[in-house]
Amino acid sequence: MQYDAKDAEEYLELLEDDWRKDKLLAIRQMIFTYAPELEEGIRYKMLNFGKDDIYVFALNAQKHYVSLYVGTIDKIGDAETLLAGFNYGKGCIRVKKSIKIEDTGLEQFIHKTVDMWRAGEDTAC
Repeated sequence: MQYDAKDAEEYLELLEDDWRKDKLLAIRQMIFTYAPELEEGIRYKMLNFGKDDIYVFALNAQKHYVSLYVGTIDKIGDAETLLAGFNYGKGCIRVKKSIKIEDTGLEQFIHKTVDMWRAGEDTAC
């Protein structure tokens, strides 16, 4: 879904108060807990997290899942194991209602991605 928001605060206000908002907020918290230096903004009508015009993640509530976008999943070591149970593509991790985020390797995946970004490594497409 697309949310025509000017900033992150408005984006969060526009979200329906359902399981998608809960999952999106949990993922957002994982990002900010590990990488408080990332700035949150709106690009392409979704939340984006980055610094100095280098974006590490994008996050959006779709109709049937929450999308966490990263540059290229294959660049993250052990991604296949960390993302077991998720439906994902080249750069999009789909978090469905049935997924219990706390029982997955998503937080570790986020940490590895941020570590690469902090080291100046390429995490883009």
